[in-house]
Amino acid sequence: MSPSSKIGTIRAVCLSERKGEQKSPVDGARLIAGFGFEGDAHAGDWHRQVSLLDLADIEIMRSKGAECAFGAFGENLVVEGLPLGEIGLGSVLRIAADAVLRVSQIGKRCHTRCAIYYQAGDCIMPRSGLFARVEQGGRVAAGDRAEIKSLVPRSRVQAVVLTISDRGARGETADTAGPAVADLLAERLNAHVYRLEILPDERERIEQRLRHYCDGHSIDLVLTVGGTGFSPRDVTPEATRAVVERPTPGLDEAMRAASLALTSRAMLSRAASGIRETTLIVNLPGSKRAAVENLEAILPALPHGVEKLRGSQADCGRRGIS
Repeated sequence: MSPSSKIGTIRAVCLSERKGEQKSPVDGARLIAGFGFEGDAHAGDWHRQVSLLDLADIEIMRSKGAECAFGAFGENLVVEGLPLGEIGLGSVLRIAADAVLRVSQIGKRCHTRCAIYYQAGDCIMPRSGLFARVEQGGRVAAGDRAEIKSLVPRSRVQAVVLTISDRGARGETADTAGPAVADLLAERLNAHVYRLEILPDERERIEQRLRHYCDGHSIDLVLTVGGTGFSPRDVTPEATRAVVERPTPGLDEAMRAASLALTSRAMLSRAASGIRETTLIVNLPGSKRAAVENLEAILPALPHGVEKLRGSQADCGRRGIS
């Protein structure tokens, strides 16, 4: 099939009874909505319910000398003919007659070296594996059809917007700032907003969600909205500084400078930003107007920043990058 084909074939269905062991091919298995494969150790109420690998990637490993049967990398589904390397977060796949998967993670950090790595000096799951949640269940077997129903290209900026508000989390007030930020990202950056969430002003919870989206999801940008002022419950900057590995003070300075041109209260902002792994985290104010104004101040620089985090060798000093 051509690289842009939207229809492929399931070459193998693999399950394991326990985590941490290789999976084994089975004749077929049942996918359960919101859970995963019946009888598989990795099924459950989380975002990595089903794992997929491209047959072509497995064949490359075999050419390097790896003795890898289907399931050796922990994959549930071996797929042939779909451009898995082009599929981004939020893409929707139809498997067999009825099952529907939504891609929820790209790649997976390996905490220990597997047997395949020691055989071939490499492992493909960390960079090539796809993970998905099951939106609709159904029976799946080798030879079944796999189809891309809705493609979010991996080239698009992937973003998450977290509104930090006690009242919003309790449902006492409508969130207008978060959706406005998401709309601006989609309009100006052609970003795919993978998730909008509302969290209470609780530092531990904020830290947990930041780590969740930065560690493995392939999210480019996490924007928090709210919790950056002087109130005792405003802890978003503290949560951000606790998880980032490399601060990005230029973004903070640019946002404050832009806001200071409009109001002297901008100097009271404690917003922070920084990089964790390959994800940029930026704090925005809690009001709709201020959040949009601050984001607009840094939007021109964000595409190049994302390119660099994704590994681009482009010169940061060049002008005219949009």
